[in-house]
Amino acid sequence: MSDPMRPPVSHHRPQTASLRSDPSRPRASLRTAVVWDVLKDALDRRVKATGRDAHVGLDVLDTGGGSGNFAVPVARLGHRVTVVDPSPNALFALERRAAEAGVADRVRGVQGDAHGLFDVVERGAYDAVLCHGVLEYVDDPAEGIGNAVAALRSEGVLSLLASGLGGAVLARALAGHFKEARHALDDPNGRWGEGDPVPHRFTAGQLTELVEGAGLRVAAVHGVRVFADLVPGVLVDTEPGALDALLKLEAAAAELPAFHSVATQLHVLGETPVATED
Repeated sequence: MSDPMRPPVSHHRPQTASLRSDPSRPRASLRTAVVWDVLKDALDRRVKATGRDAHVGLDVLDTGGGSGNFAVPVARLGHRVTVVDPSPNALFALERRAAEAGVADRVRGVQGDAHGLFDVVERGAYDAVLCHGVLEYVDDPAEGIGNAVAALRSEGVLSLLASGLGGAVLARALAGHFKEARHALDDPNGRWGEGDPVPHRFTAGQLTELVEGAGLRVAAVHGVRVFADLVPGVLVDTEPGALDALLKLEAAAAELPAFHSVATQLHVLGETPVATED
């Protein structure tokens, strides 16, 4: 196992151009641009590795996928997506969103959660698994990752997105809540107090250790929302060229380990060892 405090340097550099050219992704995609570009690249490589026709697509599982922020764009690429979410309202919104996007035949929503994942989906049935915004809320993060990995086929890819410790500490400090910022630093779960709605936060090292412990190779680590949550929205909306410049800045900083420690979220791309062989 590699040193968990020194995540590997990514060879998958985010490209903001693909996001800007996609009319289905509004300005709010500023917060997910890095994840989307890394994920799309990983799925494209999986298609090539499987040798399938591009029109056949992959089987993708989106755990905690909610109303389809990622599931619907993934389906638009031609993949079949199963979304597992505990909220009936979110699944209803997913169904409507998929229909409006013209991908209802490639998106399936089922009610469930990470703990009872295999009560609703099959083990080893997916080419890719998305685990976005889930690990923070499970009682046992190692079990959550283990279930996500167990859903993969022998060759597959895991996209993991979770709350970053450093981003929360920085946000509390900038808001003038210095005691809460210090509390988050010292708390084993990265919580700033009893009123904190997030049960767990992670460092890049902790996430890579969890992914490697589940048997995957960490192919890339990126910081997400390094600057987006700190820049006033009015500046992005009114300053000419600000959104484009901020997108490029986020992409440039995302893979630099120095910025992982202050990112609001952390994205880890894990691949089965066979899937990474040349």
